[in-house]
Amino acid sequence: MSNRFDEVVAIMARLRGDGGCPWDRKQTRESLKSYLIEEAYEVLETIDAQDDRKLKEELGDVLLQILFHAEIGRERQTFTIEDVLQTLAEKLIRRHPHVFSESPSDTITAAEVLHRWEEIKQQEKAQQSEDGEEGSAIDGVPKALPALLRAYQLQLKAARVGFDWPEGKTGYRQILEKIQEELQEVGAARAEFLQVPHDRSLRRLEDEIGDLLFAVVNLARHLKLNPEEALRRTANRFTERFTSMEAAAKQQGHRLSDMSSKEQEVLWEQAKAAERKGTGP
Repeated sequence: MSNRFDEVVAIMARLRGDGGCPWDRKQTRESLKSYLIEEAYEVLETIDAQDDRKLKEELGDVLLQILFHAEIGRERQTFTIEDVLQTLAEKLIRRHPHVFSESPSDTITAAEVLHRWEEIKQQEKAQQSEDGEEGSAIDGVPKALPALLRAYQLQLKAARVGFDWPEGKTGYRQILEKIQEELQEVGAARAEFLQVPHDRSLRRLEDEIGDLLFAVVNLARHLKLNPEEALRRTANRFTERFTSMEAAAKQQGHRLSDMSSKEQEVLWEQAKAAERKGTGP
């Protein structure tokens, strides 16, 4: 495996070197940003499709992006792929003392591992900072994440230091009450905007919608569900149902856009029924 990895690293160096590929040589860290995001989402799509053959290919594409950035680092003499691997190995060992210490523990729970991981991260940040003070408990959540996933990660980190709803039925009920409260505030903000439409009232409405979504993320998290995954599955179902509607309309000699709302609703219900029976697209 090491020989194969070295071969791929060498191929990347060749592509970026003299006489290499003009496109590859032109790329910068900035120009590659969108490709890394795109490749990561393609991995998620193949996982959803349970396509191991395609997943193998897509994971290679993600690795390509890592090698791209490492090669740029080598060219700038800032770091190499070996430095990346060494940093990762050291981090994994440092953050898993229950496995790699002189007295490993086989009784630690997954929740305890996660809590210890965050503690070690905070200690690392304190050691790296100039004043030696620990950073925020919610540091490390990239602003570039999709908003729904970022909200989820922020809530997870806050919960690890005790800022969370109660467990069980009490917390579930309180979150539902919070969602109802946010719905009412959305209604009030909408009424204000309709009465006096201006940038300030529009921003308030936007803020209240954001608060509502944040509360729904809390509900998903409380139920041990990932809201990003839940919404992606819903978007996939919507896509399948909608394309099924378009196909059904075409079979009837119509365009979906020319059909009435009632006719479209009939096709929607038919698509849902076909999905439940497993006969949909």
